[in-house]
Amino acid sequence: MEKTVSGVVLGEDGLARPAWAATDPLMREYYDTEWGVPVRGEQAVFERISLEGFQAGLSWATILRKRPAFRAAFHDFQVDKVAAFTEKDVERLLQDASIIRNRAKINAVITNANAAIALRADGGLSDFVWSFQPPVTPVPRHIGEVPTTSEESVALSKALRKRGFAFVGPTTMFALMEAIGMIDTHLVDSHRRGSSGLWT
Repeated sequence: MEKTVSGVVLGEDGLARPAWAATDPLMREYYDTEWGVPVRGEQAVFERISLEGFQAGLSWATILRKRPAFRAAFHDFQVDKVAAFTEKDVERLLQDASIIRNRAKINAVITNANAAIALRADGGLSDFVWSFQPPVTPVPRHIGEVPTTSEESVALSKALRKRGFAFVGPTTMFALMEAIGMIDTHLVDSHRRGSSGLWT
């Protein structure tokens, strides 16, 4: 593998990816097929918010490896089922070594499920989140030009907190916006640049 001046790595397949997606097969698959592809719908967006919250302070590779276990533990992130979780469920999850056993993060998922239900009266979680899509996307030519927050991620964070959500800080929301295709922070010379179909 060869690292380019911009910070992407040319893989053995000749494709350019950022260093974080260049070596681990699971991360490479995620980058090539999921990251930055538009995600809509309450359940799908709720899952991404939940996993981004669990990722805080950890590597995304850790979360990705545990994603099947998270889906099993949280009933595939079906909002109504998660909202009905009780303290007994929290204690069950705290004993589940296959996920991240953090009480605050587990409670945040349950809190956020209830907040998502409340948002249905105003069009729902997916439309609410996507309403913060910026008019333009970053165009990073070098890995150092990729931002970690934006005016829109700060605004989304504030709006979600006002609606009762937790673990939705500006950096976490920026990562969400990248992951679900609201913005395209693929480097200009990455083979995935423009793959969302939303930005030219």
